[in-house]
Order: sequence, then C-alpha cells, then structure tokens
Amino acid sequence: MKPKLLIVGAAGRMGRRILSLGMEASQFDIIAAVERNGHPDIGKDAGLVAAAGQINVKLDSVYRPGADVAIDFSTPEAADKTIDYCLEDGAALVLGTTGLSDEQQEKIKAASEKIPVIYGTNMSVGMNVLFALVGKVASMLSEEYDIEIVEQHHRFKKDAPSGSALTLAKNICIATGRNFPDCIVGGRSGKDALRQKGNIGIHSVRAGDIAGIHSIIFSTLGETVTLNHTAHSRDGFARGALRAAKWLVGKKPGLYSLGDVLGIS
Repeated sequence: MKPKLLIVGAAGRMGRRILSLGMEASQFDIIAAVERNGHPDIGKDAGLVAAAGQINVKLDSVYRPGADVAIDFSTPEAADKTIDYCLEDGAALVLGTTGLSDEQQEKIKAASEKIPVIYGTNMSVGMNVLFALVGKVASMLSEEYDIEIVEQHHRFKKDAPSGSALTLAKNICIATGRNFPDCIVGGRSGKDALRQKGNIGIHSVRAGDIAGIHSIIFSTLGETVTLNHTAHSRDGFARGALRAAKWLVGKKPGLYSLGDVLGIS
C-alpha cells in the first residue's frame, strides 16, 4: 500500500512541483493538497493547478486526516498549523520552509519527540552533499583563508540570507571553532568596511527566477578555492523532499535530516 501524502502549499512554486513529481513517481497516494484560506485556486483540482492532470483531490484550506506523511514548503505562518496537524494525526513531517523563528525551531524539536520529522533548509541531494563537505574543506584549510558565501535566489524569496547559506556557515563554524552567528557579516558597506579576520561574509542576491545558487569562497594570498552548487530548477528540491518523505514513513520519532536519508550525516 502506498503511503498517504498531504502537501501543504500545494499551489505554490514548490508545492506544484512536489505534487507533479509525486504523481509521476506513483510512490504516494496524494490524499490532500492544502493552501491558505482565500487562495484563488481553492476548490480546483490540485492536479490541474499543478498542470499535471486531474487527480480528483481539490485544493483546500482544511487539513484532511489520515495522512502518513506531510510535506510542507509553504510559509512560516503555516508551519505551526502543519506541525499541530502532524502531532494530532500521528503523521510524519517533512518541513522545508525557511525563515522560521527560534520559537518555531523549538516547536519542531519538541514535536520530534512524538513523531518523525525531517527539517531541512534545502532538500536538494547535491546541496546536502555540500553541507557535509563544506566543514571538512574549511578545517583542512588554514585560518589564513578568508571565507565568503554568496547566495542567489529569485526575486520572490522573502528571507535573507537563505536558510541554506546559514546552514553552510554554521557547519563551517562547527568545524573550525568559530562562534555562530557572532562571526557572520551580512554584506559590507561604508568607508571603513575592512574584512575582519575570522569573519564569514554572507551576501544575498535576489533577481529574476534564479532557482538557487550557493558559492563558498575560500581565499588567501595566492589562491582561491570555490565550492558551488547550482539548482537548475525546483525539481531537485522536490525530488529530495519526496525521497525524504518515503524514507521517513514508519521511522521512530526523532529529528532527522536529508543527510540521514542519504547516509552522509
């Protein structure tokens, strides 16, 4: 029997791709597609909204009971409701929404004591490999290498810096003994903006329809090493989320990551 899947933010850019690719893979029984109350597509067939064909599941603002797992790539405002639903219904949760508050982060940790949860700032398989590598590279290079992170996203992204950029910075800090987030510098301006030793610069670009580009620059006098991940579309994030959801169903309560799914944590 296929796991029953509920998709939150199903009419959004990520939600539509998750729904479409989930239908294509035929690994789930999509039982509900949730959007915010008042969304113009409420009541329409969710498959048609995603341009993936009719699935006889209407886009709704109500969370339907009975899901084995929920995938949420919506907004911080919706995250609390999704967490509450999963706790009440005993569903596993894959949460990819960024920009969550400290209180919401704590709520996720508390929820993971009762249900299995995967929370990740980036569900791309390639990006999670980079998460695992970046700290190792930083620890192999000396303190003489300045570290800068440049992240680029589409014009519609609200939060900055990206959750993925912060995860990269945090992993570097853990590996090199820096204090996170005290050593983070968000861009530079002014007449006296000289780089300070040990700082990690993060720079955010918002333009057009860039799906996601993250570059980590390690530079010293004489050479530069750059690690880079480029998302060509949202499909990589959607496929990673679906892979995570399938792996998570049936797991014991706990807070997992896509690294656990890939065996690289």
